[in-house]
Amino acid sequence: MAMLRRALVRCQQNLTLAGAVHSVRSPLRPQYGLLSSLSTDCGSYEVDLSNEESKRRLFNRLVYRSKQRGFLELDLVLGNWVEENIRSMDELRIKALIDVLDLENPDLWKWLTGQEQPPDAVNNNPVFNAVKSRVTENLSKHSDPATRSIPGQPWVRGWDDKRGLDGPKFGNQ
Repeated sequence: MAMLRRALVRCQQNLTLAGAVHSVRSPLRPQYGLLSSLSTDCGSYEVDLSNEESKRRLFNRLVYRSKQRGFLELDLVLGNWVEENIRSMDELRIKALIDVLDLENPDLWKWLTGQEQPPDAVNNNPVFNAVKSRVTENLSKHSDPATRSIPGQPWVRGWDDKRGLDGPKFGNQ
């Protein structure tokens, strides 16, 4: 993903230097250098909830983006949450959802599971807080606290964490 961003930024710079782009507004996001039709950073994207067809398209696009991130745990967590809550969201919360969907997968997962503290801009996002509370609730219900990371500390237990005095001598058995 980072290589794609760099290639897009280089392409945009080359076009600008060559003078090929004068009147065309750049679709590149200034913060990330990524093409995105759902970007709220560039200010040109309007969330259109005026008619049912545009609402349906927007909702389908956001559900798809939340379920097809390429990071299975986030696909499940975000996809289910968005599917359950998107129909009740207003324009501001939809823009907040778009901001959450624009975050990088590893960082978002660490922030949601409490392995790292999120930046203030992310921590003040109402959608991020709602998803994080759902993740925290599920972790509290279904897993022993000893199996989770200490807040602010990385999870260091690995596949062979049963090795020791009472564990197997070889492999993950």
